[in-house]
Amino acid sequence: MTIRTEVCVVGGGPGGRALALALVRRGRQVVLLEQRAGAARAFRGESLSPDGVRLLAGLGVLDRVREHTHEVHRLEIADGGRHVLDVHFDAFPYAYRHPVELAQPVLLAALARAADEHGGCTVLEPASPTALLIERGAVRGVRARTPEGIVEIRADMTVGADGRYSSVRRLAGLGHGTVRTPLERDVIWLKLPFPAAWDRRAYRVRISAGRHGLFLPSTDGTLRVGLNIPKGALRELRSGGIGQLHARLAELAPELEREAAEGIRSWSDTHLLDIFTTEVRRWSAPGIVLIGDAAHTLSPILGQGVNHALADAVALAPLIACALEAPRSGRQPALGAAALAFQRDRESAVRRSRRLQLRQERMFTLSAPPATALRRTIYRALNTSPALQRRVFAPAYFPGQRPEPADRPTRTEQRT
Repeated sequence: MTIRTEVCVVGGGPGGRALALALVRRGRQVVLLEQRAGAARAFRGESLSPDGVRLLAGLGVLDRVREHTHEVHRLEIADGGRHVLDVHFDAFPYAYRHPVELAQPVLLAALARAADEHGGCTVLEPASPTALLIERGAVRGVRARTPEGIVEIRADMTVGADGRYSSVRRLAGLGHGTVRTPLERDVIWLKLPFPAAWDRRAYRVRISAGRHGLFLPSTDGTLRVGLNIPKGALRELRSGGIGQLHARLAELAPELEREAAEGIRSWSDTHLLDIFTTEVRRWSAPGIVLIGDAAHTLSPILGQGVNHALADAVALAPLIACALEAPRSGRQPALGAAALAFQRDRESAVRRSRRLQLRQERMFTLSAPPATALRRTIYRALNTSPALQRRVFAPAYFPGQRPEPADRPTRTEQRT
């Protein structure tokens, strides 16, 4: 079977679904391929920065998911058992000030429903790309395996939105020259009962010498924990039994002893995330372009992956839509120029986030006493200076927003 369309999007995560929606809102025809039935993923980012919230509003999706979000008001860091930094998002002068937690299945379903209501988006699920269709040196679509058999999707533009291990990137040969940087740690993700004494409106980072953990509220009322371990150290940790994991948690958050015992009874209650970043040199080739983790994998620090995927989608859609207006003879050159303009537009923002993340990674892993003392001094200095907080956190949380008067109500406040 052959399907003809204007854009074929491979990958039904936040970036791919948002791009499909943004394109059909502009009257373009899209076929979206999702490899996993029901978009079942082992690990899902749930944290949206204030700028991610802004992007959902621009896509017309925020009101659809608002009742399912959990708004976060502050970020706190404790180092060596002592409180060193407390960032209050209310103090930032932007229209969208607060990060939110949003379960990814809810987000994906809302994006899918909105695209379906606009019309013009055909979804094949499950569908696995097996090859790219190449004509005269340019990609002209995708061959995919589906439960009904092999399907060819012929498209003017193919978009790889299929994640950190992108098949599209490999098939297109865009992985050549990619810089993959393994970080010094992996993350064990788990969920615990939320402690009654903790503020549910706070993100927490706990540091002890060179170890650290992230403690994030979930929309289902539980506590998501990202426990950092040295790269490749899981086997050694598991050899000591589940009590070793409980001990690591107790070192960072001793008040969670009861929750850890109740919530983590075996290693099957955890999930390991291999932490690395990728810098793909070229995001596009004739007839194809990459977005999201396929183009630039980031670490979990500050929850940047989902937000950059949404930003990519919103930036790319109008460029593709405009290029598709070109006469047939000039369409492919116009799409190629659009893909190059997209990378020029987005690359600097991704680079800034990566630099900020790597600085935080280095700070978190300092273990020598003089270095940890310096880290605490830096965080305490940041804690006393709202201006310095804005300078440090604005590039990560508010890259697409301009400051507004501090006394102006947030968009959430304007609705209540």
